[in-house]
Amino acid sequence: MKSTITIEYCPRCHWMLRATYFAQEFLTTFDSEIKAVTLIPSETNGAFFVSVDDKKIFDRKQYGGFPEIKELKQTIRDIVSPGKSLGHSDTPVHHS
Repeated sequence: MKSTITIEYCPRCHWMLRATYFAQEFLTTFDSEIKAVTLIPSETNGAFFVSVDDKKIFDRKQYGGFPEIKELKQTIRDIVSPGKSLGHSDTPVHHS
């Protein structure tokens, strides 16, 4: 059964554009592995969550900001298609 990714974002923080960018990246990368990406405008100020099949995999407040898209892709890949190569997105993340 294919997974559904949910992105819940704070519209008051103007994070819809970021949410749609993430959705586009997930749909492009996992086009045959996922069923859908759902965007949900949150009623909670500052909220930005990513879930796979209702299991939260990312919380902006806990993380302390936003990750690079490759980090989220790696996490999603490990859930929906563990053997899938992400090409250049499989390289380690470099933090300054």
